Amino acid sequence: MAAPTAGPSGTASDRPAKRCKGTSSPLSWRPWPPPDPNRKKYAMEHPTDTESSSAPVPPGRRLARWLLRTLGETIETVIPAVLIALLINLFLAQATQVLGQSMEPNLHTTQRVVVEKVTYRLFHGPRRGDIVIIDMPDRDELLIKRVIGLPGETVEVRAGQVYIEGRLLDEPWDVNSGGPSYGPAVIPPLYVFVLGDNRGASNDSRSFGPVPIDHIIGHAWFSYWPPEYAGPLK
Repeated sequence: MAAPTAGPSGTASDRPAKRCKGTSSPLSWRPWPPPDPNRKKYAMEHPTDTESSSAPVPPGRRLARWLLRTLGETIETVIPAVLIALLINLFLAQATQVLGQSMEPNLHTTQRVVVEKVTYRLFHGPRRGDIVIIDMPDRDELLIKRVIGLPGETVEVRAGQVYIEGRLLDEPWDVNSGGPSYGPAVIPPLYVFVLGDNRGASNDSRSFGPVPIDHIIGHAWFSYWPPEYAGPLK
């Protein structure tokens, strides 16, 4: 039997000595793993992003990156602008050029005007005196004329003057009289009767009859070029 050890007060104790809190057993200690000789080699063969980004970039690659970035920015800018322009041209407004002398003295050849498309589609049809752009299926060019007669009215052109329901039409816009006579004839529903202001030099409803309203693109309401003619159309 082992001899008892002396306690701190000089008395013997057969209880095991207490281990200080927080100390570890000698068996729990493990040495650090030895350095891996392949670690440095791998790091040299596989540099980090920071290391690779600091390496010089060949001029050809820089140019290619710049071209791709510029092309991407251009596409992002141009495509939306083109789409917006197409939507505006199809549904809201468009610019067109006057060709010929049929609307003299109020519109002149090569004069440019803005055609508004919303009113006739959403609010009301063409009104008397409106200058309109017409797309006739059998013609390559657009026509620009003035609305004179409305659906259901009886119209007559005689001696250069217009009669609606037998009464002389008061035309507050300037007119060059002349050209052939017409009627009297009733304008069908959903049709309008159009004339050029230069009556002696205009191919209009006197020759091809009333025009379907759905062939009218819109209302020419503003001139923007040349500058001396800029302003609302009358």
